[in-house]
Amino acid sequence: MKRGSLIFLRFSIFMIGLLLLICGVFWLPSMASQAAEANPTYAYLALPLLIGIYITAIPFYIALYQAYRLLNFIQEETAFTKVAVEALGRIKKSALTIISIYTIGMLILLQQNALHPGLAIIAAAIIFATVVISLFAAVLQEILERAIHIKTEYDLTV
Repeated sequence: MKRGSLIFLRFSIFMIGLLLLICGVFWLPSMASQAAEANPTYAYLALPLLIGIYITAIPFYIALYQAYRLLNFIQEETAFTKVAVEALGRIKKSALTIISIYTIGMLILLQQNALHPGLAIIAAAIIFATVVISLFAAVLQEILERAIHIKTEYDLTV
């Protein structure tokens, strides 16, 4: 992979992480307080929803770090190693964790009869995107494991 592409991808990972950090610290709490003021009936849900979103940030940043590590493996030309397979596995597990948290949160809100349609659409979009990422990571992990196996067999025969 070209050096310029790797720099762009690293910059993109850094910007995504920074943007979500800024949104989580500044924008999200103000939106939660505005929503609580607009709907006093559901104001008690503002803090639990914020905590749930902040909890999902942990596996998200773990996955971002693993993606950054994968880019380092590509640059060092050690992408076909077990460490890269493990990084893809961690990305997959992080995505499954995010899916689980959002699904549980939606079910709790649905049980409380507090699932706003706009919130449901946003949560469903996040779940769908995370499912795609999880499946993509799983496919890449399987392909990489097979490639490593073939490479090992080739190295043994030569």
